Amino acid sequence: MRIKRKTKQGITPFQMLVSYYFIAIAVSFGLLSLPWVLKPGIEVPAIDTLFTAVSAVSVTGLTVFDISHTYTGFGIVMLLIILQFGAIGIMSLGTFIWLLVGKKIGMRERQLIMIDHNQTSIAGVVHLIQEIAKILFAIEAFGAIILTVHFKRYFETWEESIVHGVFTSISATTNGGFDITGMSLQQFHLDYFVQFVTMLLIVLGAIGFPVLIEVKAFLKRKTPGFRFSLFTKITTATYGVLFVIGSLGIYILEIFQSFKGMKWHEAIFSAMYHSVSTRSAGLTTYDVRTFSEATDIFMSFLMFIGSSPSSVGGGIRTTTFAIAILFLITFANGRNEVQIFGKEIHQIDMFRSFAVIFLALFMVLGAMIILLITEPQATTTQIIFEITSAFGTCGMSLGITNELSFIGKGVIIVLMFIGRVGLISFLYTLGGKTKKVNYRYPKERVIIG
Repeated sequence: MRIKRKTKQGITPFQMLVSYYFIAIAVSFGLLSLPWVLKPGIEVPAIDTLFTAVSAVSVTGLTVFDISHTYTGFGIVMLLIILQFGAIGIMSLGTFIWLLVGKKIGMRERQLIMIDHNQTSIAGVVHLIQEIAKILFAIEAFGAIILTVHFKRYFETWEESIVHGVFTSISATTNGGFDITGMSLQQFHLDYFVQFVTMLLIVLGAIGFPVLIEVKAFLKRKTPGFRFSLFTKITTATYGVLFVIGSLGIYILEIFQSFKGMKWHEAIFSAMYHSVSTRSAGLTTYDVRTFSEATDIFMSFLMFIGSSPSSVGGGIRTTTFAIAILFLITFANGRNEVQIFGKEIHQIDMFRSFAVIFLALFMVLGAMIILLITEPQATTTQIIFEITSAFGTCGMSLGITNELSFIGKGVIIVLMFIGRVGLISFLYTLGGKTKKVNYRYPKERVIIG
């Protein structure tokens, strides 16, 4: 754990990374407070501007006002810039700029990049940043071009098509979940092409940059004997399983509810889209407020899991969930070693997985208790949905975001921030410097269960 060693400034790299995110939020708050951001005659309270800034930096997408009716074209551009900050990661963006100006990347910067992207080694982190920037911008450009051309059938001018195409592509790829229509993507409920493209962009943003880099290396076939890492195998398998379970779950729960009367393909696409979107995107093609409470709770569970590590999303992450499930299956079979894909999971990763899950559960429970007190107008289901959406940096809402009290907004802001920074980094930030212990106590068994 050398990485937790204090720097010359007296803070650990984890604390420094969190402080950089605070600075990013402050800068974003300043950008969204510029006089050219708001439309004439519109005023936004400081807490709402801060809420939007944190939502953009954490690429969540929760808003307390309608972006399309509040922000000017300049304001929308500022929002897109902040989304890029949040998606690439603060240290990644800084490193990319340093590389452009020819600055040497030191050991401290490499440690911060490693933490920011949940890496286990400093080796190759600078190359990782270069690849992330290239892949992310390429995906966004690809989506923007396709959507812009397709949107021409919906908008009268190419200018409108370009604006909506670019914004939708960046919002989907970064899993930001913001929209400039006031209806998310509900007007494209029957346009399966738009749904497919945005689903693809969401998946590419949420599945994890290391996975995309390995896929790129595989397609190039330049490395003899190339093999996918255990991380990529677990991530893609878990992502695929959650997609199928999510799609089937939403479809079964809603087929006799809000999907009743729909054609079979409409219902299937709606279920698939919202299963993908719960990974952390927040874009919707159907009014989720019409879903049953059972579906709301089920989607809250999916948002709680969130996206993959080293991606644009939040939550406990897919690998955390996968390792915990694998451990339970292994334990039930009477074995001690968790094995998958011909490899054995390291014990420290199992400890971290359960630490993240329990900390997340306690945090969500604490937030729920507070909001149940401060938001009497909201139901328990609405509060759970809002909390998991914020923690998973998803951005879906059952319509209570703009009704939150000052304290309620503060709680959601904290959840969005922690969801983006990551629970491991947040936990180490609170822990401070690790003290070396030169002694150990005798071990003794304890009765469990």
